[in-house]
Amino acid sequence: MIDTTRATEPGPGATEPESGVTGGISRKGLSAGTVGLIGAVVIGISCVAPAYTFTAAVGPTASVVGLQVPAIILVGFLPMLLVAFGYRELNRRMPDSGTSFTWASRAFGPWIGWMAGWGLIAATILVLSNLAGIAVEFLFLLIAQVTGNAAIADLAGVTWINILVCLLFMLGATVISYRDMQTTQKLQYFLVGFQILVLLFFAIAAIVKGASGDAFDPTPFDWQWFNPFAVSSFSAFAAGLSLSIFIFWGWDVTLTMNEETKDPERTPGRAATVTVLTIVALYLLLAVAMIMFSGVGTGALGLGNEDIQENVFFHLSGPILGPLAFLVSLAVLTSSASSLQSTFVSPARTLLAMGHYGALPSTFSKVSPRFFTPGYATIVSAIVASAFYAVMRFLSEDVLWDTITALGMMICFYYGITAFACVWYFRKQWFDSARNVFFTFLFPLVGGVILAVLFVTTLIDSMSPDYGSGSSIGGLGLVFVLGVTVILLGIVVMVWQAVRRPAFFRGETLGTDAPLSARRPRR
Repeated sequence: MIDTTRATEPGPGATEPESGVTGGISRKGLSAGTVGLIGAVVIGISCVAPAYTFTAAVGPTASVVGLQVPAIILVGFLPMLLVAFGYRELNRRMPDSGTSFTWASRAFGPWIGWMAGWGLIAATILVLSNLAGIAVEFLFLLIAQVTGNAAIADLAGVTWINILVCLLFMLGATVISYRDMQTTQKLQYFLVGFQILVLLFFAIAAIVKGASGDAFDPTPFDWQWFNPFAVSSFSAFAAGLSLSIFIFWGWDVTLTMNEETKDPERTPGRAATVTVLTIVALYLLLAVAMIMFSGVGTGALGLGNEDIQENVFFHLSGPILGPLAFLVSLAVLTSSASSLQSTFVSPARTLLAMGHYGALPSTFSKVSPRFFTPGYATIVSAIVASAFYAVMRFLSEDVLWDTITALGMMICFYYGITAFACVWYFRKQWFDSARNVFFTFLFPLVGGVILAVLFVTTLIDSMSPDYGSGSSIGGLGLVFVLGVTVILLGIVVMVWQAVRRPAFFRGETLGTDAPLSARRPRR
């Protein structure tokens, strides 16, 4: 069988597996069996942060594709689901907290595997700063709503206050993430449960008002909204799809916890699938509800109005929920705060795996002896994210926003590599069964191709100075410059690590591996 032998003690390199294959995967000292299926799904939904991501994405998406928002959500959901199947197959064979890093290393070798890990870490650490910033904004909005003092909301625009409160949010999330997974689960049950209940309440109220005509722009429901071929142009389709894919990002956190879940070969994959399906159902309901209430025009509350697109929930909550509007602000605050905490899971465990297998300094492989969590990696992630937010907030809010926009490319980058890793790793087994044809070949291949096309399309489009916030450097769009800089920085760090730690790059600590039917039987 394929080696998944675990060492009893964590260390900077993997132990020699029973099969004799150099560079087998091994345990890292995390607390095994502490997360069940429901807990993994809840943490997955928390990391996606549906209230936060949807309020920021639905307006721009409606501006691009009009009434076809539900269709674009479904199309964006497709590559996520297809890639999730590939993740599930890789996890069944190689349950390891390094996920994309480990799997791409086993399929394509250490160089591509290292860059896949870099893509995941860069995306998640930088998004941590954005989530903390959003939490600050909604904290002051909520206080302003509850007290009736609109001036309080303006405090979020005071730089030193904004940064101070943001760092406090980051500190709280770090402390919780540093503790055991049981603490994380208990907190997320409450935060995610409240968030989903408020969103369902909001959606149902909007549908009722839209259907009764008591709405800003009552728009009768039409199944044509789900037709992606009704989008006006391919450019509009691609732009809408990029936004749609972003709102699904984060479900893969269920896989990075695989060494801490019960039944690690099956539970993480099932949790990823359930998370994606739950999120798409919630998004479709919200999209239909908002269109029925507001329409997609550019009027005061229309989804196409640029003035409300940064926070659609906030602007619609009053007209839809009346005196209970503060619940929506509380839900988005809850969403960003809970996602801030759960998002720490992915970069910390990927950094742990990279340190464990010698791709980074061995200090990253340190596990808290009390809580059995990647303590050092968690603290480093928090420090980097906090420093990034503080610097960018002083320089320009547009730079921060464009950085987050550029991370859409990173999402396509490392998801795509992982999907192709599944296809290549199982190449000897594609036609062993009908199931393998779909789940180890066709589904991840199609998902990977879609993400690769989106990556290239976004890379080309973002070269325009008008892309994103409209900022540019040397005639090139800032989003393009930031995206390419992140990738090039990863290459530089990788080459530096190859000089300092050649064992990993020679395949001695985490070598490539062949699928089952390609392996020679033991004697």
